Amino acid sequence: MPTQEVIELPDFAAVEAAAARIAPYVQRTPVLRAHSLDALAGAELHFKCENLQRVGAFKFRGACNAVWSLTDAQAARGVVTHSSGNHGAALALAARTRGIPAHVVVPEGAVKSKLVAIEAYGASLHRCAPTMAAREAAAEQVRAQTGATLVHPFTDPRVIAGQGTAALELIRETGALDALIAPVGGGGLIGGSAIAARALHPEMAIYAAEPKGAADAYESLQRGTRVTDITPDTICDGLRGGIGPINFELLRKHAITVLTVADSDTVAAMRLIWERLKLIVEPSAAIALAAVLRHRDVFVGRRVGVILSGGNVDLDALPW
Repeated sequence: MPTQEVIELPDFAAVEAAAARIAPYVQRTPVLRAHSLDALAGAELHFKCENLQRVGAFKFRGACNAVWSLTDAQAARGVVTHSSGNHGAALALAARTRGIPAHVVVPEGAVKSKLVAIEAYGASLHRCAPTMAAREAAAEQVRAQTGATLVHPFTDPRVIAGQGTAALELIRETGALDALIAPVGGGGLIGGSAIAARALHPEMAIYAAEPKGAADAYESLQRGTRVTDITPDTICDGLRGGIGPINFELLRKHAITVLTVADSDTVAAMRLIWERLKLIVEPSAAIALAAVLRHRDVFVGRRVGVILSGGNVDLDALPW
């Protein structure tokens, strides 16, 4: 009888170690408030502005932790990943901070501004068909040819631990929160955030915001098994990746509730953030506020941490 693979989940010690490891390279992003948004939500909202992180997204935290976790021998052979944008740019810049090669497999149809950023940070681009199978196959081919270390966008424990440092900073700045919400795509950010939140304040409610057109995390929790056959249809290009196996286990372990949101609500929330907070955020970040406003009864009267995950917007293709 074949043995079942044991999934090693990152823990709070890994998040704290990541925070120390990446401190020389990442931005400590601000936490902002807007009383007008509090009034709309009926809650006290604390926005962690990862759109102001290097490369314009939280992804730099995880990529940086992964790169600086490598031995010198591993690092010399470089790193490889597949990404539609933010993680690719993050890994490219993280590799540059260590002076090592980076290879990024990008699917056809990726946001142009994100591809420009990846190349600007010095990575080699490798194009493939716009399917997860094609992305993974191309990344494996590059890995085999170069000896580079694969740094997966969201299933890598080093990446998850690095992403958790955003919530760690947020909670240590704001003190105890009643609830925390972050977007969910592959699940690296929400998984790392949950590890930090549960360790610091075990009673905190943790929510993940997911597009209705790519609700595999929601469906996975409903069915009790990871759903992998959903074809994403959402404006949130950063949330089209399916929930990873490690990430799904973290959702279950930390009792995370997934709230689904229509794209129309996300676009409205994106406008609100631009208008009220004066921040440029992408749809994949705005969905966190959209979930708070759409599911107002869940959050009313509570102190809520809201992670704004990124701000890389194609200004030639704004959703309004």
